[in-house]
Amino acid sequence: MSKEVINRIWLSSYPKEVPHTISYPEISIPELLVNAAREYPNQDAISFMGKTIKFKELLNDVYKFAHGLKQLGVKKGDRVALLLPNTPQSVIVYYGALMLGAIVVQNNPMYTERELEHQLVDSGAEVIITLDLFYPKVENIRSKTFLKHVIVTSIKDYLPFPKNMLYNLKLRKDGQYVPVLKKDGVCFFSRLMKRQPVFPIHVQLDPKEDIALLQYTGGTTGIAKGVMLTHYNLVVNVIQEAHWLYRAKKGQERILGVLPFFHVFGMTSVMNLSIHLASTMILIPRFKAEEILQTIQKEKPTFFPGAPTMYIAILNHPNVKQYDLSSIEACISGSAPLPLEVQDKFEKLTGARLVEGYGLTETSPVTHANPIWEKRKIGSIGIPWPDTEAKIVDPVTGEDVELGGIGELAIKSPVVMKGYWNRPEETAKVLVNGWLLTGDMATMDDEGYFYIVDRKKDMIIAGGYNIYPREVEEVLYEHEAVQEAVVVGIPDPYRGETVKAFIVLKEGAKTNEKELDAFCRERLAAYKVPKAYEFRTELPKTMVGKILRRTLVEEERKKIEKDKVS
Repeated sequence: MSKEVINRIWLSSYPKEVPHTISYPEISIPELLVNAAREYPNQDAISFMGKTIKFKELLNDVYKFAHGLKQLGVKKGDRVALLLPNTPQSVIVYYGALMLGAIVVQNNPMYTERELEHQLVDSGAEVIITLDLFYPKVENIRSKTFLKHVIVTSIKDYLPFPKNMLYNLKLRKDGQYVPVLKKDGVCFFSRLMKRQPVFPIHVQLDPKEDIALLQYTGGTTGIAKGVMLTHYNLVVNVIQEAHWLYRAKKGQERILGVLPFFHVFGMTSVMNLSIHLASTMILIPRFKAEEILQTIQKEKPTFFPGAPTMYIAILNHPNVKQYDLSSIEACISGSAPLPLEVQDKFEKLTGARLVEGYGLTETSPVTHANPIWEKRKIGSIGIPWPDTEAKIVDPVTGEDVELGGIGELAIKSPVVMKGYWNRPEETAKVLVNGWLLTGDMATMDDEGYFYIVDRKKDMIIAGGYNIYPREVEEVLYEHEAVQEAVVVGIPDPYRGETVKAFIVLKEGAKTNEKELDAFCRERLAAYKVPKAYEFRTELPKTMVGKILRRTLVEEERKKIEKDKVS
């Protein structure tokens, strides 16, 4: 079998409804919204804490904000930073900035001042839109950045009456009220919007070349790098996803928006997908299992993109069976491996299809997913999406690996980034002859289904043996007492590295190190079995729910250094 044939054998596993190749329009991201508002002007675009916004209203607000930015001197190519949770404003400012030809720089509200400062300085952003609750963080670092304008908004700006009147009272009662002082360069979103006209802004854009987004990545494994994604990158990925969800009906779907939009998965699979399909996005600023259950029962979403930790939290909620979750039809899980037990239990609970997908910030982000309503495979990230090439290469030589062999996953697709912002050397390391080297160790079977073995950097080498944490974690998740598990390599004077497992138990469940050791030894080769266990009430995570493996590794290294000193 030739390598050229091997590289496309997944096409035989495609659902008949999904095309192998698609003709993509060369349009900007805001044109998706213009099209939706023209076809479905009175369809609800956003549902937020009791308030709804129709597509024609959303487009008008986007026009207003684009004019507001123009008034502040923002022009094509300027970087506009966002520091917002999932609120109507996060959608309005994203599309408004892009409509003006500016480049959006997303920032995680959980960032420390140091992390935020790095991204603002690195991107050269001169404008930031922030929630009032995060304003002090911005003000503390503003003098160290290039920021000329700080636009402050509040949750209450888009709350219905009387919630908008009671919002500040509640903040004061909870001790969370943050006064925003009137200073040069600081303005309020609501006042800025009132002064603006409602008509289109036309900026000449080249969707294939012009950058829409600087999305920072790599902060958990090194200094954060700005991934340059073009309008075309993002448009292609959302159209691919719409074809994968071929049962979705335009103008009729309701998408649960709890994945944060400042993360590229939420940005594409909730915000941009909702706009493209003229669906209603149900916005939730922060994940809380109880609130999600209430929202699903009341708002009846049909599509729920999420992270494994979200599905785990719902499954383990003590009152989960009291809620009606039957409206959900499909879920795509990303950001971290999806344990089989979680997949099975969630599907039985809801009647929905939950499949695992795969992607990277560098690929806008999704490149692979299991077919939602057809054949899927246990532990697989699925098959490449239309117009996406994937192969397994030797991480040292770059040569293609034989079918079934383990190597580094490489991807070629119109969703692959232009490169890293101001980092040509870093770009050259991962973009080789049109292929993106992902850093993920993977394998492909004879039907074209791919399996992530582990991150190249996360692989544990103990006594000369290669150990892939995901394999050990899958076994731990099979234990009835385990709610969450993560495995890391820690320094060992004899083996080089040894395996340590961090465990969060289900509420009311009990087990111990001896029992887990015996459980693992029945299912794993001896060299893969964890040599140490640590039980915790929670694990460090990103806001999207991805477990911070590197944080645990650093904690262990610091413990060892401290022991040496003492």
